[in-house]
Amino acid sequence: MVKTGNHAFPSRKYRLLYEKLLYMGARKENFLSPKTASIKDVCLVHSEKYVKKLLTGGLSPSEAAAIELPFSPELRSFAFLCVGGTVLAAEKALEDGISFHIGGGFHHAFPDHGEGFCVLNDVAVAIEKLRREGRIQKALVVDCDVHQGNGTAAIFLKTDDVFTFSIHQMDLYPAQKPASSLDVELWSGDGDEKYLASLRLHIPQLYSTFKPELIFYLAGADPYKNDQLGGLKLSIEGLKERDRIVLEEARRHKIPVVILLAGGYAYDIHDTVSIHLNTFKIAQKIHKKPFLR
Repeated sequence: MVKTGNHAFPSRKYRLLYEKLLYMGARKENFLSPKTASIKDVCLVHSEKYVKKLLTGGLSPSEAAAIELPFSPELRSFAFLCVGGTVLAAEKALEDGISFHIGGGFHHAFPDHGEGFCVLNDVAVAIEKLRREGRIQKALVVDCDVHQGNGTAAIFLKTDDVFTFSIHQMDLYPAQKPASSLDVELWSGDGDEKYLASLRLHIPQLYSTFKPELIFYLAGADPYKNDQLGGLKLSIEGLKERDRIVLEEARRHKIPVVILLAGGYAYDIHDTVSIHLNTFKIAQKIHKKPFLR
């Protein structure tokens, strides 16, 4: 997955999106600052042995290399904070009908290891925390990142009350793809028409048949045609239509949604930011929440 030369993971996109939202009229009080996730909550999904390695810097060279980011205390803090952010966003979605986490969607992390830029699986931890607390019973993961959500699929493989849906590029990382509840497998170059037709085959049907109490929407920007790490070749308009399908139908079925950014590695980082911003605009329009001009 990793790109040679300058690192492909664009951490700067989080700051750029925040600044863009402020410029477009969002107020600072519209943003909530999460608490760092507790070890107890993280261990609802991740093994105590793995968490201890993270806390003590005890990852082996191969374990650190699998994450594909230089491991450091700062990266560990980022991972724990992102989990806290997704937990908070999920709680707010249950209250308000929709929420947006500027971050999150680290779907390649497994219980006992991280990989593919993902240290901790924030989606899985948030789902398990809400389920254990009795806030929800059934959750649906709608994973539209270009890469299959292998960690999330593996974590919930034997859990009937969590449905994992992934629409992704097959001839791409990860090489081994544990079965999601439903995998829609596309190929390099498939483009808007095939992607959107495949998505419409399953949404909103999944909403009406599974009847989740909360949807986690991984709105990855990496199916984009100018992405460094993907080849599905979706246009900006195609990605906007993807967002409309997922979010309008959730609204029509009165299912709360938490939106997570997931991946996005466009050659021009401003394209990635624009794609994420479009998702925010579409969600705002559908839910009639006027935070922006």
